[in-house]
Amino acid sequence: MGEQDRGFHADRIQVSYWDEMGNETVRNFAANLPDEEIPETIDSPSTGLPAGRDKDNPPSVTKLEPYKTHLAYVKERRSEEEAATLLEEALVQLRARRGTAS
Repeated sequence: MGEQDRGFHADRIQVSYWDEMGNETVRNFAANLPDEEIPETIDSPSTGLPAGRDKDNPPSVTKLEPYKTHLAYVKERRSEEEAATLLEEALVQLRARRGTAS
């Protein structure tokens, strides 16, 4: 039973990661995986902070980006003149559909 029914279980290694809050996260990797393919940092599932393999020197948050709304992204792509032109075109189309064009 076991391996005959479920297949061969690959050898694994466990790698521990720590975040700034001291939380440990353990990830399993294939034992034959080259060391350069094992990530140096991950996102901690408990805090969302970056977690590294060095317990005494966990990585710090590089820069927190504030949440941007859809409108903020649109304003990055359009100038005020382009926005006014697009709004006017949309209003003309809406008025034409409603039959209230003036």
